Amino acid sequence: MKKWSFLSLIFAMMFVLAACGQSSKEEGKEKTGTTNKTEAAEKLTIKHEYGEAVLEKNPQKVVVFDFGVLDTLDVLGIEVTGLPKGSIPSYLEKYADKKYTNVGSLKEPDFEAIHALKPDVIFISGRQAALYDQFAEIAPTIYIGIDYANYMESFEKNMNTIGEIFGKEDKVASELKDIKADVKELHQQTVSLDKKALILLANEGKISAYGPSSRFGIIHDVFGFGAADENIEVSTHGQSVTSEYIMEKNPDVLFIIDRSVAIGGESG
Repeated sequence: MKKWSFLSLIFAMMFVLAACGQSSKEEGKEKTGTTNKTEAAEKLTIKHEYGEAVLEKNPQKVVVFDFGVLDTLDVLGIEVTGLPKGSIPSYLEKYADKKYTNVGSLKEPDFEAIHALKPDVIFISGRQAALYDQFAEIAPTIYIGIDYANYMESFEKNMNTIGEIFGKEDKVASELKDIKADVKELHQQTVSLDKKALILLANEGKISAYGPSSRFGIIHDVFGFGAADENIEVSTHGQSVTSEYIMEKNPDVLFIIDRSVAIGGESG
């Protein structure tokens, strides 16, 4: 099971491509994020899976509950007002600064703090989906999700939605062009290796495997790695496996996601 020199590029791309948000409500279900201008000047109607949000273009007070969306706003130079600070990724650590309001955790929002901010827009993703109505009572709330079976298409749609909201259409188009070029180059390199990969999630001593069209299926579906097992069950929590299973499949490359570390704990 060899490591390849360009794998660092793969992980860098995963952070960028995660910008549309993680943990959708269902695997493989297409999300919507279309936008239509309302009759009122500078007003937008954003349609998404849980309804629609009517808001003014270029909202000033922005609350974000998805680090992928936060990453995108950061690249576009858009300031945010509040975010959950419990498990900020290291590449976004500047948002731990006290000038940004802590609005709870990814799974337990502080609705009192959010209400006090009087936000113009709130962005949520899968972990907060069940609380959508509570968010929407405070401010226009937009669900940004990913269709893992059509990763790049839904990613591009989400980015264009964000670009329209903040008047950053040209910047988004430029970033998408660069990302597509990088993905194409990466795909060509990966396919030329003709290697089989297995994606594993380690969590408190348990191991789950993920394959094509899964939440981590971008490695197969977009980056071009072959699958060591084409028959892995597609589910949010993956397919439970053992070390014997891994030895049997004998992948050329292993991708391991340590969930405990990802949420701020110790390595599992």
